Amino acid sequence: MASSSPLPPPPGASNARSSPATAGGDGLPQIHGGNRRAEALRLGLRPGQLLDASASLVPFGPPWRLRAQLLGQLLVGDSLRDYPDRSYRDLRAGLAAVHGLDPAQVLPGNGAAELFTWAARDAAACGPSLLPAPGFADYARALRCWDGAIQPLPLPLDWQQAGPLDWPGAAGVAGAGGAPVLWITNPHNPTGQLWSRSSLEPLLRRHPLVIVDEAFLPLTPGGEAQSLIPLLAQHPNLVVIRSLTKLLAVAGLRLGYALGDPQRLQRWSRWRDPWPVNGLAANLAVSLLHDRLWLERVERWVLREGAWLRGRLGELSGLKLLPSATSFLLLRGWQQGQPRSLEPLRQALAQRHRILLRDCRSFDGLDDSWLRLSLQDRLGHRRLLRALRQEWPGA
Repeated sequence: MASSSPLPPPPGASNARSSPATAGGDGLPQIHGGNRRAEALRLGLRPGQLLDASASLVPFGPPWRLRAQLLGQLLVGDSLRDYPDRSYRDLRAGLAAVHGLDPAQVLPGNGAAELFTWAARDAAACGPSLLPAPGFADYARALRCWDGAIQPLPLPLDWQQAGPLDWPGAAGVAGAGGAPVLWITNPHNPTGQLWSRSSLEPLLRRHPLVIVDEAFLPLTPGGEAQSLIPLLAQHPNLVVIRSLTKLLAVAGLRLGYALGDPQRLQRWSRWRDPWPVNGLAANLAVSLLHDRLWLERVERWVLREGAWLRGRLGELSGLKLLPSATSFLLLRGWQQGQPRSLEPLRQALAQRHRILLRDCRSFDGLDDSWLRLSLQDRLGHRRLLRALRQEWPGA
């Protein structure tokens, strides 16, 4: 059975990676999952032959209604021929209606990654940024664009439930209040911990700027109840960034959005290129975010497939499976009380079984004994388990 004994915390003050992440097809370090095309080229395969469990996308998306809408745009041709509206008036109004906000509080972006870049410019001007570790490497990438100072905030890796959990900084984690800017991911990436709104709200009085990445929250059952979006009106120092990539499985469209103080978002808009969001994405029917049938389907998938896969993975000895509230799981190799590298397993799954898992070495504080696995459909999970039983000695 998978062990549930506590794991040691990541290195306390180091801002260096435990070891370099595997390079992608362009020779650059991988700080994201979803490199299916580059991996297919490396393995001499077609992208469709690979099961990509390295990227956390809904496996049964994009929705057919969205596909039909995109096809209609292509047939009419205006979204391709014309420059997008530079103000993105309709898109902002639609996103604002979803969240009950004023359109001036919404700024669409070329994926969440572009918006992290402008958040980082504000953050660098404020002072050092607290980055929870292990954490998503794109925040550090964005801060380096502006020579922003980084102060790691080590998170304990010994939680016993998925959440909602109290933010660990509230319990006196060293350095939790030592910088003016705090970056939060909710649920956390790569651990899958869901932080409670009640434990995050006091941070808005402690830090002059709080940047919250809620990209995975719409995929997290019960997650919206912990969103900080309802606190925006009382806290102009709060920025919430969301992505449509995961929920709608539209990573290729590159569409995210920031919610925050209108003056801040106007400043970001003046800094960036004139048309950061392409015409197809700008005309996306955001009413899809109101589609209860789709949202309920996604929630049922996470609950059903998450529980089913955790049960099967728990039968494999030598793998520590940590509790997750969302659409991915964090695993660690463990043998005789010591970490065990999972890199040979990751490579074997890719080369012999055409399955991609997330290399975690780009997450500060994690080494090659960790892997992140994104939920798939039942067919994908059976394929993964067959491969694991062949390759993992604890099977």
